[in-house]
Amino acid sequence: MSPEKPRALALALPVAGVVAATASFQAGAALAKGLFPALGPQGTVALRVLLGALMLVAIVRPWRRWPRDAPRLPILVLGAATAGATLFFYLAIGRVPQGVAIALQFLGPLAVAVAGSRRALDLVWTALAAAGVWGLVGSGAADGGRLDLLGVAWALAAAACWAAYIVWGRAASAAYGAATPAVALAIAAVIVTPVGVAHAGAALLRPELLPLAALVALISTAIPFTLEMYALPRMPARTFAVLTSLEPAWGALFGLVLLSEVLAPPQLAGVAAVIAAAAGAALSSAPRPGAPQRQSPPPS
Repeated sequence: MSPEKPRALALALPVAGVVAATASFQAGAALAKGLFPALGPQGTVALRVLLGALMLVAIVRPWRRWPRDAPRLPILVLGAATAGATLFFYLAIGRVPQGVAIALQFLGPLAVAVAGSRRALDLVWTALAAAGVWGLVGSGAADGGRLDLLGVAWALAAAACWAAYIVWGRAASAAYGAATPAVALAIAAVIVTPVGVAHAGAALLRPELLPLAALVALISTAIPFTLEMYALPRMPARTFAVLTSLEPAWGALFGLVLLSEVLAPPQLAGVAAVIAAAAGAALSSAPRPGAPQRQSPPPS
């Protein structure tokens, strides 16, 4: 085997891992809507986050390398941001197509990427994202009706939580290392479980729902986390950010294939504009000389 083949494989595997992780997350979200009639978005989130936290804690076993005297605030805020991003996103996809919701949610990391920037190029990405939002929201639904504004509001709330996740995730990761996602998701489970219990009650314990809930937790949490943790150390953070910007496309695709959610042409153009803005902002971002690039994965 020539030396070029191992190098090509070493690059291809992490890229495939990130692409599969983003697809897995959106496939899990589409499958989760099958639980909405019985549990509602709140109950579905509670069951999915709780099961996902149990899976991650079992995989990572964060107590093995628990840091001493680590600050509590970053991990607590990260857990709350994870809970909010997941809950608000599920509330959004209960009212608007999945592709629209995930594209609007991507405004959070895009805002973090361009915040405080004085470069003219970042204004281009901001304008492109604004045009994408207009295509998503201003054009109405594919059936001619208006897009549910409460669903749009939930998606924007999820975007704000995702922005907080990125900002606080850096501080939490520096303190807790590889244990960070498992601990954050466990905190998120503590927050969203009472919400799910208040909304769905005893339905959360219905045995016929547990197989689908476990599958959603596996596809939405354990598989993407494992793939991302494999890929992150093996590729530049900028490449990772560009690849994750494909997630709205996966949301639109799985919304169509699994949920029969058809987007109007302006909405498809809006999804494409948000993807281009997120990828462009990631590609053009330049770290300070000597500063390492860091990229937080999306909330699991």
